[in-house]
Amino acid sequence: MDTLTPRDGSWTGDVELTRRSIAIALASGYAVAAFSADADPIHTDTAGLVAGMVEIPASDRKIPGYLARPAKPGKRPVLLVNSEIFGVHEWVKDICRRLAKAGYVALAPDLFVRAGDPSKLTDMGAVMKIVRATPEPQVLSDTRASLAYLHAQPFADMNRLGVTGFCWGGGATWRDAETFPDFKAAVAWYGPLKPGPYPRVAPLADVKDLKCPVLGLYGGQDKGISQADVQAMRDAAKADGKTVEIIVYPEAQHGFLADYRPSYDKAASEDAWPKMLAWFAKYGVK
Repeated sequence: MDTLTPRDGSWTGDVELTRRSIAIALASGYAVAAFSADADPIHTDTAGLVAGMVEIPASDRKIPGYLARPAKPGKRPVLLVNSEIFGVHEWVKDICRRLAKAGYVALAPDLFVRAGDPSKLTDMGAVMKIVRATPEPQVLSDTRASLAYLHAQPFADMNRLGVTGFCWGGGATWRDAETFPDFKAAVAWYGPLKPGPYPRVAPLADVKDLKCPVLGLYGGQDKGISQADVQAMRDAAKADGKTVEIIVYPEAQHGFLADYRPSYDKAASEDAWPKMLAWFAKYGVK
């Protein structure tokens, strides 16, 4: 779980630096509660891409999502992107553009939209209130709607469909792989595995239901996901005959791919990103 600011909303450290961080994050569209003013986030341009917000018809309303894809005509492999607890902010959009540059149609649905916009908040307690107000049945329903939306797009090859996600979205990725037979492969970035503060079935509880190979990418210094949890997932997958590989970066923290946060680990990220792409290619999402 992300705990980058105190739950009571108080701030520590240099007040002016904090104010600058908030201003920069708000101006650039990054999650305020997690943004580091010292960060130098990667920015992926839209050259050669079609990228922007879309509307996804869900069961009760339209939900927003960010979609990026190559501009050249033709059907492309598809990746569903599950966001962090901070929602579909600039970093998640950039991830979609990076994936589009790699040849994918990448869609990140806003799964928190009914409860609020966590990206604009400074208080982690308020962020978690939004997350807790987003129960798993609703998330899975919106995921199903997102897949239906993608099925209707002429540029999306749904026979080459994968899913990835980060933090909360890493846990959602495990659950998607346990729920939807559509996915050919999944890559979960530091997703919680055991019961916790999120209103969903713990991924470890339903390993027997995994429907596709899953690659897990974790940090050895993650204070919220223990190495015992990671080993328990390995053991459960092996016992159930599921294809699961988990890579642990010993010096990396939770959120090590997030280049706008102090947890960013350049070496781990540069090793893990191509491993993700190779996993998808290995299982036909290429």
